[in-house]
Amino acid sequence: MLYHFSESQRRAISASDGATLVLAGPGSGKTAVITARIRFLVETRHIPPEHILVITFTRAAAQEMRLRFQSMMEGKRLPVQFGTFHAVFFSILKHAWRYRSDQIITQEMKYAFMREILGSYRLPEDERQELTGLLLEEISAVKNNQLALEHYYAKCCGTSQFRDIYTAYDGKLRANGLIDFDDMLTMTRELLLQRADHLQVWQEKFRYILVDEVQDMNALQYEILRLLAAPQNELFFVGDDDQSIYQFRGARPELMRHFTRDYASANQLCLEENYRCGSRIVRASLALIAHNKNRFNKRITAARRQEGCVSVREYPSVFQENQAIIKKIRELHGEGLAFREVAVLYRTNRQSGYLTEQLLAGGIPFFARESVPLVYDHWIAKDMLSYLRLGAGGRNRSDILQIMNRPLRYLSRDVLDEPRVDLDCWEAAYEEQPWIARRIAQLAEDLQVMSHMGPFAAMNYVRKGIGYEAYVTDYARTHGQKEQELMEVLDELQQSAVGFSTLEQWQAHVKEYRQRMKEEQRKRGTSGEGVQILTLHGAKGLEFDTVFLPQLLEGLLPYKKAVLDADIEEERRLFYVGMTRAKERLFISASKTLYNKDAAASRFLAELQNPVAAAGEQLPDVM
Repeated sequence: MLYHFSESQRRAISASDGATLVLAGPGSGKTAVITARIRFLVETRHIPPEHILVITFTRAAAQEMRLRFQSMMEGKRLPVQFGTFHAVFFSILKHAWRYRSDQIITQEMKYAFMREILGSYRLPEDERQELTGLLLEEISAVKNNQLALEHYYAKCCGTSQFRDIYTAYDGKLRANGLIDFDDMLTMTRELLLQRADHLQVWQEKFRYILVDEVQDMNALQYEILRLLAAPQNELFFVGDDDQSIYQFRGARPELMRHFTRDYASANQLCLEENYRCGSRIVRASLALIAHNKNRFNKRITAARRQEGCVSVREYPSVFQENQAIIKKIRELHGEGLAFREVAVLYRTNRQSGYLTEQLLAGGIPFFARESVPLVYDHWIAKDMLSYLRLGAGGRNRSDILQIMNRPLRYLSRDVLDEPRVDLDCWEAAYEEQPWIARRIAQLAEDLQVMSHMGPFAAMNYVRKGIGYEAYVTDYARTHGQKEQELMEVLDELQQSAVGFSTLEQWQAHVKEYRQRMKEEQRKRGTSGEGVQILTLHGAKGLEFDTVFLPQLLEGLLPYKKAVLDADIEEERRLFYVGMTRAKERLFISASKTLYNKDAAASRFLAELQNPVAAAGEQLPDVM
């Protein structure tokens, strides 16, 4: 049964009774090990299959595990239970309190509830949409980490506002007899702690518990598993603390170290071979991750004979960096590599916008696995486009209303009844209120100055001359948002106007890009053809022949929000995950400027050290 496994895999599959922690690095065959472990328990240890529970983090992973086990068992359908944390915990609640699946709130209902709650705050629609996701994410973090609301300080908005919104959202759930996924965890914990009879039933049913991707587990999930596994403690944990990248969802890689403390006699094993990456990629990634202090030390070797290549380059600008990537993709495709075997990975999905524009212009097909936020859809972009249309001579009432108090001029819409606004008439209407008339006159003068400028210069004038940047700073402070993130939207928007001499040219480009991106997003989920564009988080669990990691800059990776040592370590793990998606080729790059401002290469590049030197194939120069 075990003859085709490596020695380290065989040790894990046939581990002795009791708690076991298996450290499974990238490409180490952990799914094969878990399914073989189940078979070993059934056939060698004679454990009744109905007493075995296998937990994964996604339904797709649970289904894949089930199918692979059935194939291994030559189609025999044994009653081993495979499921996600939420599916298993909901089944416990369903048996205890007769919950129905239609009482689980859908994502659409969550957003509808939150939009309704935010309606009383009189926010513009685009701002309300942006805040909705941030609030739901933060509410989830509070619940999962079992934080006391009265002692919690919010990040996405004012603390008192957050507490009111949290209370209103929770009240809507209860009033409608609904629960969310976070409630499933908290309620399961309460049930098992308060009802010993229910706890005993599930302890007897699930005598052997195997858990995949344990580095993504949060403290609440870990506590519930410990309750279910007692007193036999037949826990088989498989994961890699070096790939823990979901701290924002409550994941705690330190729980793996706690495991060996909580179960002092636990087996600790390591899958030592990487079957995915070439040896150069393995050495470079290990050189990087070794700089993390809070981790298990692992001895990992490349099982493949191919060395692969690692390239690190720096370019004068992001434009030239992207052109080098496109040039290399064309070269590899010409040599026979399918576009779908190429991935470009970013720290945030907003970073990919500039490259996708250049891919579209170059006729290279791509597939964005995650929704790429269009900078042109942001409320700041709407402000800027209104300013530019007015500067070019437009006088639509909608554009005037969009910007007349951005920055604040204390202007009223009272006399703006016509679809087209005459600025002289508007000013004359306030003849008896000269302080208002002067503000309108100043706006008219600013628009006249802009009339002689191209889009890039006009946006710069709005930012600096009209005072829009000061408005954004004040907006960020009063709305509890990050000023730097809003400034980056301004930077990205202005950068996109480079090379266009007229507003008409730029608007035509924006219109075409929006349309083509909508077409690409419609294909998302139905077609995987083309170069794969993903975030580093979205790439977890995937592998590609060739991987590009561009924009390795301070402030992007590590991300600007990462301040504490623990945060920096997570950012390094994120880079490690990105590096280990590559099988044959890994191209890492940075630029000396970003949005026409000096940029510093990521500190992580220096940590790659010598394994990258003389590593063969390189990203090209750009003519």
